[in-house]
Amino acid sequence: MGGRIGWRGVFPAVTTQFREDFSLDAPATHRVIAALVEDGVSGLIVGGTVGENCSLTPSEKRTIMEVAKDAAGGRVPVIAGVAEFTTAFAVETAREARAAGVDGIMVMPALVYSAKPFETAAHFRGVATAVDLPVMVYNNPPIYKNDVTPEILATLADCETVVAFKESSGDTRRFVDLRNLVGDRFTLFAGLDDTVLESVVLGAEGWVSGMSNAFPKEGETLFRLARDGRYAEAMPLYEWFMPLLHLDARADLVQCIKLCEHVMGRGTHVTRPPRLPLTQAERGEVEAIMRRALETRPALPDVGL
Repeated sequence: MGGRIGWRGVFPAVTTQFREDFSLDAPATHRVIAALVEDGVSGLIVGGTVGENCSLTPSEKRTIMEVAKDAAGGRVPVIAGVAEFTTAFAVETAREARAAGVDGIMVMPALVYSAKPFETAAHFRGVATAVDLPVMVYNNPPIYKNDVTPEILATLADCETVVAFKESSGDTRRFVDLRNLVGDRFTLFAGLDDTVLESVVLGAEGWVSGMSNAFPKEGETLFRLARDGRYAEAMPLYEWFMPLLHLDARADLVQCIKLCEHVMGRGTHVTRPPRLPLTQAERGEVEAIMRRALETRPALPDVGL
């Protein structure tokens, strides 16, 4: 069953664009997503952590799914994040995603509740069996507090719609442990920007990326170099990218990524409360990292982009 899904390459977790009054800016979100597709990304995640899923109303979630589908124009898969408090709410959002015509869903553990392992598995199973859409299970214990271990995921191997796993714990050993448990049953995705090269070496076939929102060509190039074993070419690019990639591992990753996107002229830095703008000092640090990156931006090896 492994590898049945054709999800490969870099899938930016796209930002949701807001106006200065924090209202949803659907046309700006459309522009941001269309530009990423033009730059050669392999897929799109909407309503993930970076997309501020939990700050959106149900109708806004539906809107960004429709916007992404339209902007993608069938050229790349669109996966919608499902992050809800209860399994029933998650099923409802998954059904909305189905109705919006997206290509799959990325399901997070139930929010707020610290679940036992069997409860975490039951939540994913409940969503995956309620809707006929491919499911990417999303593990991000630093942010969501519930750890989806390889053992938990192995119990979902019989669940046909669960096709992919996004690992954001930063522990790349998980890829090996999972393969030892269930072989290539799941398509594996790196979920943390600053461990992407190691993740690809250990079998990740995709990368849900934050910083590729600001540097999509660099992200896709780095991924393809790693995938093709071109490490001598990948390493200088990875080293150049790393100060930026570290921003994806911070608690304020959304503000950091949106600021970088803003510096690149791709989107706005506005986030919805409770996410507030970076302090002046933090903003200065991120802008300094961006300045250095742009001054030393490398020529990219040819990877067929």
